[in-house]
Amino acid sequence: MINLEQMQTIAVCGAGTMGAGIAQVAAASGFNTVLFDVQAAMLEKARQQISSQLSALEQKGKLREGMAAQIMQRLHFTAHTGDVKADVVIEAIVEKIDIKTALFRELAAVNSENTIFASNTSSLSISSIAAAVPHPDRVAGMHFFNPAPVMKLVEVVSGEKTADSVVQLLHALAAKMGKTSVHVRDTPGFIVNRVARHYYLEAMQVATEGIASYKTIDRLLESAGFRMGPFTLMDLIGNDVNLAVTQSLYDAFAKAPRFTPSPLQVACVQAGDLGKKTGKGFYNYL
Repeated sequence: MINLEQMQTIAVCGAGTMGAGIAQVAAASGFNTVLFDVQAAMLEKARQQISSQLSALEQKGKLREGMAAQIMQRLHFTAHTGDVKADVVIEAIVEKIDIKTALFRELAAVNSENTIFASNTSSLSISSIAAAVPHPDRVAGMHFFNPAPVMKLVEVVSGEKTADSVVQLLHALAAKMGKTSVHVRDTPGFIVNRVARHYYLEAMQVATEGIASYKTIDRLLESAGFRMGPFTLMDLIGNDVNLAVTQSLYDAFAKAPRFTPSPLQVACVQAGDLGKKTGKGFYNYL
C-alpha cells in the first residue's frame, strides 16, 4: 500500500454539496482530484460552486492571488466510471447501501489493488459495505461534516476487516487536508450523528409544540456557541439526508423512542421541501 508522500490522486464520487466540498478540500490540499457524478448537471453545479467559493476566498485574502485557478486546474469532472482511478476513492452518494456497494465493486474493477475505498456515510455499517466489496481490508469510513471546506472534524471509521495501515493512512490524509480526525469503531451513527440526533429532534419537538419558531431556536443556539442552529443546519444537510440518518438509527436501536423520527421532518420530505438544494426546507430560499 502507498504512503501519504506517494499519494497523488483522490477521487470523490457524488457531486452534491458534500461531495463537491470534499473535492474542493482535496484539490486545495495539493491532490489531483477526480469528481464523479452520473448527472452532468450536478457536475456543472459543483464546478460553479467550487469556483465561486475559491474566488471568494482569494478576494478575501485567504488564498494567494492565482491560487483559485491553480486549485481548479487540479480538478477533473467526469460522468464516466472508467475515469475514476485514484489512490483513494471517497464516496459521498445517496445513503443506500446497495448503491454504495455496487459503485465500489464497479470502481474496484478499474482501480489498483492498492486503492483505498472510503465511505462518507453518516450512519451505514462500514463492515456491511466492505463485505460486498473485493478486498474488504481496504474499505473504511471517512466521514466529513458539512460544509466540508469549513468543518474541521473527520471521523475515520474502521470496519471489522479494515487494515490498521488503512486507518493510519486516512488519519494522515485528514491531517494533510487540515482536518482533525478521530478514530471511531463501526457503530450506528458513529459518534457525532448519534449524539446530534437530539440536537435536531428536540429542536423539532420544541417547534412542533409551538414553544418557539425555527428562527428563534436557531438564534438562541447560535448565541450559545453552536456554529449553526438546527433548522439552518438541517436545511444545509438536506432534510432527506437528515431524516434517513435518524431512521437508520431508529431501526438500528430496535426503534428506541429517543430516535423516533420527527413527523415535522417527515412532512417536509414528503412535500419535497428538502432544504437549500430545493429552494425550500424549514426556511424559504427562493
